[in-house]
Amino acid sequence: MELLASLKAQHYRFITPTPATHGRVLANRSEQQALNLRDVLGWSLPFEPEVLPSPVLALLQTAQALDSLPDGRFRSRYRVSSLGKDLLLHSAYPTSLADAVFFGPDSYRFVDFVLGEMTRHPPRPGESLVDIGTGAGAGAIATARAFPELRITMTDINPQALMLAQVNAHAAGLFCDMALGAYLDPIAGMVDRIIANPPYMADDEKRAYRDGGQWHGAQISMEIARRALPRLRPGGQLYLYSGSAIVLGEDRMRATLERLAREHGCTMHYREIDPDVFGEELDRPLYRHVERIAAIGAVLALPKSPNMG
Repeated sequence: MELLASLKAQHYRFITPTPATHGRVLANRSEQQALNLRDVLGWSLPFEPEVLPSPVLALLQTAQALDSLPDGRFRSRYRVSSLGKDLLLHSAYPTSLADAVFFGPDSYRFVDFVLGEMTRHPPRPGESLVDIGTGAGAGAIATARAFPELRITMTDINPQALMLAQVNAHAAGLFCDMALGAYLDPIAGMVDRIIANPPYMADDEKRAYRDGGQWHGAQISMEIARRALPRLRPGGQLYLYSGSAIVLGEDRMRATLERLAREHGCTMHYREIDPDVFGEELDRPLYRHVERIAAIGAVLALPKSPNMG
């Protein structure tokens, strides 16, 4: 929290690109050593201690957030990225560890999608919202800031993610409950709103933040919808941001969600937010029959009970 407050006071700002863009930017740089704060905490470059302001270096050392390199330099274990007025801690580049905590362009699209949809259908005071697979907490934090009347719980299977999400929320001056577990397993009872930005790529290394499971990475997204709909109160809504691998012009994600919506008596609003993301993945043999990967947003809503007005 102190680190994020210090960075905010110094007007630090960094917008996180995709891993592919990050790698290209570093490859194009003639200087492969950090020259400033953004290089250290944004671009994840190694640095000499004198590059950082002494208070920032001390905070990173106290938090055990630095790796020592053989040549005497350091590298931060975390990045700090901007989300509106807030700053969020997440894993350093490259995100190769199994417990890496994701934040990137999908996080920005997810937040824009959720806030746009919820602005059209504002929550009532005291409604509950669960952010499934919160990661760094982007969705929950942005929603809590926009709708302070909500009671928000963040869930994740990754303890490291919940730790960083809690730090990020507290640094933003927000309170959210935390629950360790998959899907809605650690949540008791019914909920009013559910948001989710699950991994949607097929990952050979099975990293939790990236691997969406079978069907070109769609498995976890479909499972979230299957488990979430029975847990919604009347009038409740699921906001799902994901990616769909388009095969022979067919969007199987949409077809599956439409079937689930019919089974549960829901309405569904579905749209492509970006028709072509992570195109480099199509070079992999697993994606050889995929035409494109679309970033999608789906809102599945249960009908209101008669006394809800």
